[in-house]
Amino acid sequence: MLESPTITTRSAMRNLLTKAGVLGSASVALGSMLWSQKNTDSDRVASSGTAADPSSAYELKLVQVLFRHGARTPLKSIPNVMEVQWVPTLLEPPAHTHINHVVTDLRGGPRPSAPVEDSYRRNTLTGGTFPGQLTTVGMQQLYELGERLRRKYVEEVPFLSSTFSPAEVYVRSTNITRTIESARCLIAGLFQQKQKEIVHIFTTEAQSEILYPNYHGCKLLKILSSHRWAESSTLPDIAADLQSIHDALGIAAHQHVDFILIRDDMVAREAHGLPYPPVLDTWRDKVEQRAVEMIHYIYEPSKRENLQLCVGPLLHTMLTNLDEKVQGTSSEPNRKLFLYSAHDTTLIPCLMALGIFDMKWPPYAADITLELHQHRQTNEAFVKLSYAGQDHLIPGCSGVYCPLQEFKEALSAYSLTSELYQSVCNNTEGLTKP
Repeated sequence: MLESPTITTRSAMRNLLTKAGVLGSASVALGSMLWSQKNTDSDRVASSGTAADPSSAYELKLVQVLFRHGARTPLKSIPNVMEVQWVPTLLEPPAHTHINHVVTDLRGGPRPSAPVEDSYRRNTLTGGTFPGQLTTVGMQQLYELGERLRRKYVEEVPFLSSTFSPAEVYVRSTNITRTIESARCLIAGLFQQKQKEIVHIFTTEAQSEILYPNYHGCKLLKILSSHRWAESSTLPDIAADLQSIHDALGIAAHQHVDFILIRDDMVAREAHGLPYPPVLDTWRDKVEQRAVEMIHYIYEPSKRENLQLCVGPLLHTMLTNLDEKVQGTSSEPNRKLFLYSAHDTTLIPCLMALGIFDMKWPPYAADITLELHQHRQTNEAFVKLSYAGQDHLIPGCSGVYCPLQEFKEALSAYSLTSELYQSVCNNTEGLTKP
């Protein structure tokens, strides 16, 4: 999901957030006494065994997966550049991705209105489809991600039941069709369409969404981020390359086409085997590089306040899930899996906050997975994180199996409670409104 806020000026960000008490926000509560904080150097080293193997030092307790939707139609075509046909047959769901599901609000009531989705449907791409729609290719990608999770957590490790159960699995998505359908396809792959009960996919209204940087729900984020979206295309090296590619493609300056838009269209075409102008072949790597540089500039990870406002409530939610499992205070004690269906613009600031962003754009169906483990001998809680199937050592952690307290401290600078988030978001005094 790529959404540019309105252009404005930036003022006194650090002072404002300092007054609001965001800097150095406190870490979440300590774990239960049942989960001893005692550890040794050997405890911090990853075991070669699996969680299902009694010889393994760790027992798996909880899994959380934050994932990007699958391949989709572009959000906007590059103007005047070799139109391709985005026809409805590209959106047909494979039979094996169907499940019995319902989309609700967070309390189980009717699905909220979806202004972001409505905005997509005000436009039509050449061929007759809407921008930003999950395609058959994308559905298959998420089905395969579900299959990968099945191999890991059902077959290799007898952690989840082989049939979907709402007591075990919680599914939340942004209220946008492509992420809802992606969640459906993942569940279908994970449980091979086997379900004891209907799958509830929970969403929330746009104003309170935490699964992407919410420029509409957070006034301060909109004000402070907006100028960086505009400035990102004017940075000297980016601006020079942008002018060159505009000239090569015959794009007029008033059309405001940047590298992020060009990349989005190119990647969507590539995923579906659709052509783009031969001149773009020589620009492929440069487009990717400049788009990543732009998004890096927009999120400005060196300023942790920016990441707090982008993903602070989401990180707090995921940390709270860990704590509730450790403390035994969850309202759903049998819950083993949280699934969050989101966007590239969710994963990127999360990867930045985790300190593992590799300056590469997250591909379709990329996932960040958090595993909560309990050490069998000490009862200490550990977190293991993977991105796109690869384990990562988080800065501030003493091992890939990171002691829970170290993991919470590593993210404490970015995690925000919903109350503090709302307080900070509404505190725009002295700033120029967009």
